Amino acid sequence: MSQANVSNARKLAEAAVMLAVATVLSLIKFIDLPYGGSVTVACMLPVVIISYRHGIKFGLLTGFVFGLIQQLLSLNTLSYVTTWQSIIAVIILDYIIAFMLIGLGGMFKKLSSQANALLLGTIVVCILRYICHVISGATVWAGLSIPTNAALIYSIGYNATYMIPEAIITAAVAYYVGSIIDFRNDTITNIKKSEKQKLPVLKWIGGLLLASALIVDVRSIFMHLQNEESGEFDFTGFANVNWSVILIVSVTAIVIAAILFIVSSKKTEE
Repeated sequence: MSQANVSNARKLAEAAVMLAVATVLSLIKFIDLPYGGSVTVACMLPVVIISYRHGIKFGLLTGFVFGLIQQLLSLNTLSYVTTWQSIIAVIILDYIIAFMLIGLGGMFKKLSSQANALLLGTIVVCILRYICHVISGATVWAGLSIPTNAALIYSIGYNATYMIPEAIITAAVAYYVGSIIDFRNDTITNIKKSEKQKLPVLKWIGGLLLASALIVDVRSIFMHLQNEESGEFDFTGFANVNWSVILIVSVTAIVIAAILFIVSSKKTEE
């Protein structure tokens, strides 16, 4: 077998393993909103890593396959749309393009810091995926799961409720993994001690705490916004939300995170 064939076989094997990991992580959900969208355990990161290791073209192909897998796991979403045009639009916008774009995660590979490269790549692909879901929500889902009036504004807000915490969690894990594991060579190894970056642990804890609070708040709100009988979105459900719990969770998270940020900044100055 030629060297090129060995290299391609290795890429395909790594992609298969990473796709399996990404799929498993996508099934572990902190929150699963009633009209689509969930917060997972950094399920996009394996595709970002493949893109970083083997290039954007291979990353896009891996992302495309990941999108197909996610669509197969979410076939029930197609039952909500009524026309074949809408079905095609949902498949393309919410799955094929949205997840294929994760393959652009390796675009910052030329940066000297691997951790920063994975961090920035993750942030960019999260934004791109978010845009795809917003467009889909404001067009295909308008009048179905999203109110027709002010569909764009609602879509921006609804999709942000799960994409923001998803982006924060994935970016944090990407930075941490990129700080301890070296993906730049053929063989994956640990980062050398001399190259390891000092992680602002307290700041990361504060950020994850805020993300966790956001997840709790979103879950507490949206679980009441679906009519149990019709399954349709119902604004009257806001009256049943326990706002005192949301206030306590939010304020507590903000105060603790602020303290962690301040303490971390003082330690850095010292």
